Amino acid sequence: MININEVLETNNMIEKENLDVRTITIGISLLECIDSDLDALNEKIYNRITTVAKNLVPTGQAIEREYGIPIVNKRISVTPIALVGGAACKKPEDFVTIAKTLDRAAKTLGINFIGGYSALVSKGMTEADELLIRSIPQALAETDFVCSSVNLGSTKTGLNMDAVKMMGEIILQAAEYTKENDSIGCAKLVVFCNAPDDNPFMAGAFHGVTEADAIINVGVSGPGVMRKALEAEHGTDFGSLCETVKKTAFKITRVGQLVAREASRRLNIPFGIIDLSLAPTPAIGDSIADIFEEMGLERAGAPGTTAALALLNDQVKKGGVMASSYVGGLSGAFIPVSEDQGMINAVVDGALTLEKLEAMTCVCSVGLDMIAIPGDTKATTISGIIADEMAIGMVNQKTTAVRLIPVIGKKVGDTVEFGGLLGYAPVMPVNSFDCSAFINRGGRIPAPIHSFKN
Repeated sequence: MININEVLETNNMIEKENLDVRTITIGISLLECIDSDLDALNEKIYNRITTVAKNLVPTGQAIEREYGIPIVNKRISVTPIALVGGAACKKPEDFVTIAKTLDRAAKTLGINFIGGYSALVSKGMTEADELLIRSIPQALAETDFVCSSVNLGSTKTGLNMDAVKMMGEIILQAAEYTKENDSIGCAKLVVFCNAPDDNPFMAGAFHGVTEADAIINVGVSGPGVMRKALEAEHGTDFGSLCETVKKTAFKITRVGQLVAREASRRLNIPFGIIDLSLAPTPAIGDSIADIFEEMGLERAGAPGTTAALALLNDQVKKGGVMASSYVGGLSGAFIPVSEDQGMINAVVDGALTLEKLEAMTCVCSVGLDMIAIPGDTKATTISGIIADEMAIGMVNQKTTAVRLIPVIGKKVGDTVEFGGLLGYAPVMPVNSFDCSAFINRGGRIPAPIHSFKN
């Protein structure tokens, strides 16, 4: 049962510092829906999702009303559709019908997003995997709430460079399919190395095959709370700074833990994990970049930024694990460009480049996230950026991801408006030197030697 006294402690953070529970995400297994008949498969998927999650939105709204804790998103993740649809889907268009079924279920339930239009191809692709991947541009263009992800590599398996090459092409196609809306289809598509099975955040959420039939995963956010707490640390040493981050992360995570337990009880679905990620929004004062400035950097991207991010990520985790026994997902600090006003300012001021963002991903929760690039960027260049980011994750045994948006018709210096939590972004320059001969080699990059530890 949620403890009202603990909730009251957070009132100031909620009212003045943008603290919120970013999402309650129900993960749903669709393995029982598998059928060789496409129509039967779609009917089973729709019925399964709308039955298991029928009370998600009203339950989230009731918790908000009763305890005054904003719950920004109510979401669903499902078993990777490449696994579910393989027996019935014989062409990309067949998979698109499943995407439309997922979208229909999302609209029926009134949720914000549904994730799991996904394929896991870190070592190789089945025919179903390839068909789903080729269907992604059309699926994202013809749905409103469906999110897609593809896992291209892992520390244990290495990098599937055939899939890396293909995804460069798919991302450009997704941009072209939605060019009338600033290529927003790409904002719903992310590629991973070491993708977690229990991530509640979009666009990368899917329900892993190691999970239960249904599970509640919660993501909490509080960059504004963290920034406010650090105002008292001007001039102090790093030990004091770390303690403040850690204690604040404990308080933030505790809110998520309480909401997760209450949602689990009311929905009668087991509690899975709390994702500790500090996820920014376009709102003023709700920025990861602002935290760096409170630490003493003039702008995100200044020398010292990677060290500041490493400190933040580590102390958030140390504080969070004291507030919840079940920490998972991505857990750390997100550094999206379009969703963070401070990051946008840093790009506009010339303090933050794509190369610096890549360096920062060595120590952050995810990777290159919500970055608008010129629409005429070559597919092989996009694949090269993906390959670099996947290599960071593979070698460092961490999750990394890429969500690039090549905006058709836009050039460096233009601004792209996505709206809502997706915000807006300046179009960033990309290294134009050619990498096509490297990308076109095909095959796999082997796993690093430390992957053989058992």
